[in-house]
Amino acid sequence: MRIAFIAALMATFLLFPSGVARSQAPDPGLIEAAKKEGEVVWYTSMSISESQPLVDRFEKKYPFIKGHLLRASSEKVLQRILTETQAGRWDFDVVALSEVGVLREKNMIAPYISPQSKAYVAEFKDAKGYWTAVYNNYFVIGYNTKLVPAQAAPKDWQDFLDAKWKGKVSIDQEEYEWYATLSEAWGKERTQKYMTALAKQDIQWRKGHTLIAQLMSAGEFSVAIVYAHRIEQMKKEGAPVEWVNTLNPIVVSTNGIAISAKAPHPNASKLFIDFVLSKEAQDLLRGFNRIPARSDVEPLSPKMDQSKIKIRVVPENLPSRYGDVVKEFKSVFGL
Repeated sequence: MRIAFIAALMATFLLFPSGVARSQAPDPGLIEAAKKEGEVVWYTSMSISESQPLVDRFEKKYPFIKGHLLRASSEKVLQRILTETQAGRWDFDVVALSEVGVLREKNMIAPYISPQSKAYVAEFKDAKGYWTAVYNNYFVIGYNTKLVPAQAAPKDWQDFLDAKWKGKVSIDQEEYEWYATLSEAWGKERTQKYMTALAKQDIQWRKGHTLIAQLMSAGEFSVAIVYAHRIEQMKKEGAPVEWVNTLNPIVVSTNGIAISAKAPHPNASKLFIDFVLSKEAQDLLRGFNRIPARSDVEPLSPKMDQSKIKIRVVPENLPSRYGDVVKEFKSVFGL
């Protein structure tokens, strides 16, 4: 009997190694309530190649719920929600975009703490449950490995001020999120001193992180501010590029998911959010070369291990002071 007990105990640990998986199992009552609603409407800025497979997988898992997807740019998603709600229509159940803080400020989303949120670090979820990150973008320093040996690459943001990088650094001409996040992390005085010095480095201004990464790979400049996941993808394709994970901090933009304040299908909404935040869905996003926000999903690269990097999430209140940040950024850099 003792041997049988030990065997059963070992099997339990194999199935539920941390005890978390069991607690995250869907609530039968929620499933039944969602089944009666029969549908869920999701507004998102995620690309159709990423969002549609999530809806398809959800419908396969819960065939009694129809998923309706509306995909558009963040600006268009926000405008549609504003227009609909002003007309007294609350057509969306769930929303996922990087500017989810705007909807919170306007009381258009409600708190919902998913049982899946236990697998997310504090930085990637709202303390009151208004949103949880689906995936992240890491703003990092990238470099061309043919032009810059690993030992000579910048190790932190301050290294951009070295005279050897003058005229060799590229930054997106609308790098407002990076600027605002460093301002919050460092304080205004330190940030202004740094940015003023950086402005004297003859920055190679370009528009778009993908374009910047491609031009850096082609050797047009040596180093740049890039997205880490883009560099990882380019490395797999044989491009001579690499990125640095020793930055303090790595600026992180999150794509957060939230439930509508007046969701027409509240139970199906919660079930859908639970699914998107589950390890199954996060593994699916990883397959699309996204950086999953969930902590127990294998990172795209060991360098992205959340426990080994210093992260700072873009301030949630940035949208409300966006104009001031843009004005300040352009003033400092003379744009």
